[in-house]
Amino acid sequence: MHFDYTDKVQDLRARLLEFMDTHVYPNEARFNQEVAENRAKGNAWIPTKLVEELKPKARAAGLWNLFLPHSKRAPEGLSNLEYAPLCEIMGRVPFAAEVFNCNAPDTGNMETLERYASEAIKDEWLEPLLRGEIRSAFLMTEPDVASSDATNIQCSIVRDGDDYVLNGRKWWSSGAGDPRCAVYIVMGKTDPEAPRHQQQSMIVVPSNAPGIEVLRPLTVFGYDDAPHGHMEVKLTNVRVPASNMLLGEGRGFEIAQGRLGPGRIHHCMRSIGIAERALELMCNRLNRRVAFGKPLSAQSVWHERIADARIKIEQARLLTLKAAYMMDTVGNKMAKSEIAMIKVIAPNIALEIIDMAIQAHGAGGLAEDFPLAYAYANQRTLRLADGPDEVHRVAVAKLELAKHSIVAEGMDMPITRGN
Repeated sequence: MHFDYTDKVQDLRARLLEFMDTHVYPNEARFNQEVAENRAKGNAWIPTKLVEELKPKARAAGLWNLFLPHSKRAPEGLSNLEYAPLCEIMGRVPFAAEVFNCNAPDTGNMETLERYASEAIKDEWLEPLLRGEIRSAFLMTEPDVASSDATNIQCSIVRDGDDYVLNGRKWWSSGAGDPRCAVYIVMGKTDPEAPRHQQQSMIVVPSNAPGIEVLRPLTVFGYDDAPHGHMEVKLTNVRVPASNMLLGEGRGFEIAQGRLGPGRIHHCMRSIGIAERALELMCNRLNRRVAFGKPLSAQSVWHERIADARIKIEQARLLTLKAAYMMDTVGNKMAKSEIAMIKVIAPNIALEIIDMAIQAHGAGGLAEDFPLAYAYANQRTLRLADGPDEVHRVAVAKLELAKHSIVAEGMDMPITRGN
């Protein structure tokens, strides 16, 4: 495995870093101010003028739709390994990914539509998403069941003539608060009597279909995450054409595995980016603040913390690059252990390092004067989003146990190779 950046990636990385320095970092305060003003006016979900101003500049700089590989509709898309260092840079600022049309959940939805939708659906929904004209949401998690086991999902999708009718309640529907959110991908149950992993399906639903009600935004440690947002959505007799079904009834889990692999690793790439930024902010703070007659950076307790942070970032980055390499070379299914491992590691090391940085900033680290408190809240959600740590650890453990087991001839129980 070779993780050296190609000349192409080096060029894109240099351009992206320059764009961030010129247009993104200097405008963080303006972004927050716009959101605050919109909230004061009664609608925090209005898209910011800043991001809309930056999108054409990003596209002109050739920094657009970099996440989507193997698509004729997005020829600029990179492999997972190529995209990793770029996604990491975008992850340093919460709103940056949208500037480049590389933001969740749109990236996962665009990849789902590219892989599994009909050409008619691609023309109707994927094309405007690729142009950044609309936004989307992914409706999977439900408030009334343990959605970490997706077989529990109860939202019903029932065939009625040439249509499907949907009934259910979803929450943590990221992006559904944005007024530009025009389309949902909904996971629900089409056949409760089918085998366990063939009961679920995914279907494309226009967000303005009759019977859809956005009930409320959900907060994370007090943050409403506007203008992006995580919504609770109620579906009551929502009728959509049968042609909106992706792949066919009972193939929801198949689609989920294809969708969640790239989505999970993109989250991890961005987690490493914010961990890097937290370490940078921490070191700058420690060098500039004086306590008890010397800079905080001279206090030995911080040496250990800084070293631990650097070690953990490097470990997480290498595992992320390995997972990306495997996804590109042997596919998401063969890389599922690496994807599961990095999904556990990246948010956890980011949380640890952000926590260290908050401590270095003292009470200031808790305030909105610095990006750390919001970053902590955001990273904490990732220990649950796209599957909780416990589910990913179980997956890794089962794969590991399977590697070390054989079934002896004539025996019912497996024995380990070490016996």
